[in-house]
Amino acid sequence: MTPPTDRLLRPDDGDALRSELRRIAALSKAPVVFGGTVHAGTLVLTEFVGTRTNGMRGLAVAPSSGLGGSAVSTGKPRSVADYRSASTITHHYDGPVLGEGLRAVVAVPVVVDGQPRAVLYVANRESGPIGDRVADAMVQAGRRLSVELTIRDEVDQRVRLALARDTTPAISSADSIITEELRELHAELRGITPTVSDTLARNRLRSVTDRLARLVSGVVDPDQPITLAPRELDVLSQIALGCTNSEAAQRLSLRAETVKSYLRSAMTKLGAHTRHEAVVRARRLGLLP
Repeated sequence: MTPPTDRLLRPDDGDALRSELRRIAALSKAPVVFGGTVHAGTLVLTEFVGTRTNGMRGLAVAPSSGLGGSAVSTGKPRSVADYRSASTITHHYDGPVLGEGLRAVVAVPVVVDGQPRAVLYVANRESGPIGDRVADAMVQAGRRLSVELTIRDEVDQRVRLALARDTTPAISSADSIITEELRELHAELRGITPTVSDTLARNRLRSVTDRLARLVSGVVDPDQPITLAPRELDVLSQIALGCTNSEAAQRLSLRAETVKSYLRSAMTKLGAHTRHEAVVRARRLGLLP
């Protein structure tokens, strides 16, 4: 559920999920309540209230598969009045689900910044629609968990930015302000450059941003030069400001998955294991200001 970060001092997101499931169980009186987190698009069921077997524990639900996979893919609540005979879902997981005796099921995705991060379920062992009151409670729980995760993501982002700043040499307050403004200018120029249709002008803009990066970082000729593709630098310049993948995608007019791909490639070239480490190494090499 937690985005790929250093995690810093972030509490376990599973605790927040577990808390909401227990709250749903208490309010709805539903016989079975369960849920799990989404990792790289795959839902993994980990939390259960009221189950009689361990058949679903650790179950990995692929995107678009079953009820939960459908909720992940669409980003919308899904329900079936009778899981066994439902024609609106695939039946990849009939064994563990029917082995638990579940018939009517509602699945509500927890979506943060357009990305599914978890799925909450309630289920009955008898067929028939689950009431609106229970469904509404589920939706409200999903919204609360979404807000909680959004807040945690924002805190992580600000802490990462603070850590990135702490890795730079100690300088005066005025110099620090100028440095940050130059970094923001660098990122803005990197974002504008791909939109310029004239090839010569585009190349000149990239040359200017490269010079700006070397000027601010103080690195003129690194001992072990590493070359990043223009789009990799575009993405990394936004990440250096503390942007999430979605925020970087919006600034660069790219898809979030494309940003993720460029970032992964840049991290590989830099030999970095985290976003923060990639920014630090890029600055030491004079690739970023």
